[in-house]
Amino acid sequence: MNPSTTSSEPKTPAPRDVRGLPKAQLHLHLTGAMRPATLDDLAARHGIAVPAPLPVTTNSWADFQDRYDTARQAIRTPADIRRVVAEAAEDDGADGCGWLEIQVDPTSYAPVFGGLEPALEAVLDAAAHAPTPTGVIVASSWARSPGHATTLARLAAAYADHGVVGFGLSNDDRYGAVVDFVPAFDIAAAAGLRAVPHSGFYTGAEHVRACVEHLHAARIGHGTASAADPATRDLLATRQVALEICPTSYPPFGVHELAAIPFRPLLDAGVPVAVATDDPLLFGVGLAGQYAICRDVLGLTDAELAGLAAASIRHSAAPQPLQAELLRRVEGWLTDGSPRPGTASSAPAGC
Repeated sequence: MNPSTTSSEPKTPAPRDVRGLPKAQLHLHLTGAMRPATLDDLAARHGIAVPAPLPVTTNSWADFQDRYDTARQAIRTPADIRRVVAEAAEDDGADGCGWLEIQVDPTSYAPVFGGLEPALEAVLDAAAHAPTPTGVIVASSWARSPGHATTLARLAAAYADHGVVGFGLSNDDRYGAVVDFVPAFDIAAAAGLRAVPHSGFYTGAEHVRACVEHLHAARIGHGTASAADPATRDLLATRQVALEICPTSYPPFGVHELAAIPFRPLLDAGVPVAVATDDPLLFGVGLAGQYAICRDVLGLTDAELAGLAAASIRHSAAPQPLQAELLRRVEGWLTDGSPRPGTASSAPAGC
């Protein structure tokens, strides 16, 4: 080719690698964190049937819960929990995660482990040995009684200095009345634990508001329904209550199509948003993949992705020195697509 005929138009820069963007993982359930191959292995070892894949479109929480419950039966020993947590931390670490919060309701594991305390202690031991720094969130269920939530809040409070960093409510958020769970969240708050209930998945913006006003939520699991109500958006923005949005969790239930997840009105209103995975075992997409969806499907810019990552770090329970280090590296990723010079060698394990 004649050099004089070569185009001098500037080349479009390659997209930044979202795996290199430092971030925190704030919404990951223990059973749903399993690798599919690990589920196959543990199920075969313990004689448990492997659940069928989740339908692409189910519109049924029962379909999801049945598969989740079946998968959970494959976790039967402390070694199983340590393996699941370690592999989840490896996977998230490879996706740029420098701090992981893994959520567990010890109720379902208690019969196999001999009680609530042994079940939680197995998770805490696994978290303490994970290759990425990891905190544990104890969660009750919207479908269980407020009294049971109070029992689990006391349990969480007892281990607040041993790796438990938050208390939440998971499962279908259409069950239960928010005000009935105030005593449980008061116990958790007195122990210094973050309040992180699920809300605004099936329920509306009024449920999200109630969780903020009555449970003093620091973060809301999902919460996308709040985007439709300006008053709720303003409340979240004013109080800086973060939403943990997990893009691939919504299409199977008909909650949102990927392209319709309401990031834009939330971000424009100043609501902090952290991107997470929820249950990658069933939804099939890891942490970096969720960020890629935000860019490739929802049209967020690299600067906005960096903002999501920074929000996940700031609203985490990570120690302040670790937060500061990760935030410096977010700035470096945005500046030149890589961690700042001189920070790589001091990066936290798993990043």
